[in-house]
Amino acid sequence: MSTSTVSTRLTGVRLIALLELAKGGLVLLAGFGILTLLHRDAGLAAERLVQHLHVNPASGTPRIFIELASGLTDARLLLLAAGAAGYACVRAVEAYGLWRERTWAEWFGAVSGAVYLPLEVYELSERVTWERGAVFVVNVLVVGVLALALWRRKGSGRPR
Repeated sequence: MSTSTVSTRLTGVRLIALLELAKGGLVLLAGFGILTLLHRDAGLAAERLVQHLHVNPASGTPRIFIELASGLTDARLLLLAAGAAGYACVRAVEAYGLWRERTWAEWFGAVSGAVYLPLEVYELSERVTWERGAVFVVNVLVVGVLALALWRRKGSGRPR
């Protein structure tokens, strides 16, 4: 394999590592935000957020969001924050493995990304939006780059 091919593959995999780290970081920040709702009225906070975003609180999604937030207890908030921390840890470990060119991380990333593709296709078949299209394209690129890295690794005979 040529040096430029290795460099291009490594750059793509490392970009995915940064993406995964960023996803984990955002979810971790959301988890800390959830913790700020402890001992507070989450339903009221949800109503204020919906008003701040100038969204009709009586329409479908905002109404469901407010109703769900109203039912949150401190125990559920702690569970959600713990889930966010767990997700962030998984993404950080994956990012580390991708950055260090580990085969297990490439497999994990390719499989975990591919799991969402059928749902994303379904969502696009229901209604095409630029956001859904962008998520789908990015996910296809992630799965494609990692699958290509695995295929090239198999051909080179270098495990890791």
